[in-house]
Amino acid sequence: MSSGTPSGDRYLDFVNGPVGGLLAKRLGLPTPVRLVRNGDRAAKARPVLVGAAKGARLLSALAVNFAGQHVVSFYHHDAESWREAAEEHGLMSGRFGERSGRVGALVFDASGIETVDGLGALYRFFHDSIRAVCPNGRILVLSIPPESAGTAEAAAVQRGLEGFTRSLGKEARRAIAVQLIEVAPGAEAAIGSTLRFFLSPGSAYVSGQVVRIDAESGQYASGTTRRTVLVTGAAQGIGAAIAELFSARGDQVVVLDVPAMADKVAETATRLNGVGLPLDITAADAADAVLQHARSCGGFDVVVHNAGITRDRTIARMERAGWDEVMAVNLRAPLRITEKLLAGGGLRPNGRIVCVSSMSGIAGNPGQTNYALTKAALIGLVKRLAPAAREAGATINAVAPGFIETRMTAAIPFMVREAGRRLNAMGQGGRPVDVAEAIAWLADRDSYGVNGQTIRVCGQSLLGA
Repeated sequence: MSSGTPSGDRYLDFVNGPVGGLLAKRLGLPTPVRLVRNGDRAAKARPVLVGAAKGARLLSALAVNFAGQHVVSFYHHDAESWREAAEEHGLMSGRFGERSGRVGALVFDASGIETVDGLGALYRFFHDSIRAVCPNGRILVLSIPPESAGTAEAAAVQRGLEGFTRSLGKEARRAIAVQLIEVAPGAEAAIGSTLRFFLSPGSAYVSGQVVRIDAESGQYASGTTRRTVLVTGAAQGIGAAIAELFSARGDQVVVLDVPAMADKVAETATRLNGVGLPLDITAADAADAVLQHARSCGGFDVVVHNAGITRDRTIARMERAGWDEVMAVNLRAPLRITEKLLAGGGLRPNGRIVCVSSMSGIAGNPGQTNYALTKAALIGLVKRLAPAAREAGATINAVAPGFIETRMTAAIPFMVREAGRRLNAMGQGGRPVDVAEAIAWLADRDSYGVNGQTIRVCGQSLLGA
């Protein structure tokens, strides 16, 4: 959707119009800024302002990536060390001042902070620069995992950055997304795909997240340029958006959905120049069938477990059949298929597995004890299987969408729908493409350092942290 075209969210459209904007301002109504996504006309590159605390460890890795992405940067007066790192890698970088204008992002290297007093550099940078970030801007704080710190004080202040960034995400507003990126010692070379994603319009609806980059997963060569991507539940909705994004990036998509939707499967696969696979993933032989298909095409490079159903009722009124159906589709099927692919060589080297969880599995929802259980279980699944995936030269992660604008959410009661849209730092609902973009980042060949994690695509929901 282009920035400025109707979104289906009437309030968002109204307050972003000339009359509605003026009225909202006079009445003191909230005025969420319309998100700018990849492909929108309003999306354009802006300079990045870099800050750093004394002893920063990640500036060289940052400079390498900025050079590769042709990023224009300024630096805060506390971060003279950035000028040196930039010059070493052939980057021009000017000192930030009153005449520098607005910037598109703030990036602060906090990896060297080891004391409470050292946090003063964090205060000075954001106190001086937060107002310079343009709407739809980005803020990244780079740190180290607290357990890798050398002292208790250093571990405490590094852990404290999580509270800082999440609070900053709720203060910044204006559709500015804020993330904390923890880079483990030795993983500096693995930060590229994560920087690209979180500085891009593709991360518009992801905010308040803590992403850890480890060195343990290693780097594995794919051996091919065009990848084969399996997406379950791909005939429509979020699944179709995921398949469309991978196809647009040149990958061959295997569109899997239930046999009852065989016509839609074929239509979607044809439109995307992919392959249709009508299959009931709850069938006893479904995992074997998926493995057989994987072997027939030389293995999958990416597997996205998107298929899911709801059978909402309170536990007292829920029938056993509704409970069992949700368990079978949402949990048992991805568990069996994943284990079969990992054990049977169904993934190519540097393979990626991404499960679609939900904010319901984090915060819970009334009437969704069954659904929330399965989505929380997927979070546990990726964490448990991460070491096995690493041994197979792969990664496994999850995304947890919040309120996403789909035909299903359009049919829910007005007040419930409005609450879902407004109870996040962005003040609006997400779109299927937001989920797809996050999955594409986790599936990137260069995202080998991100493993066993769950990333929330929820605009920093005010519920469930």
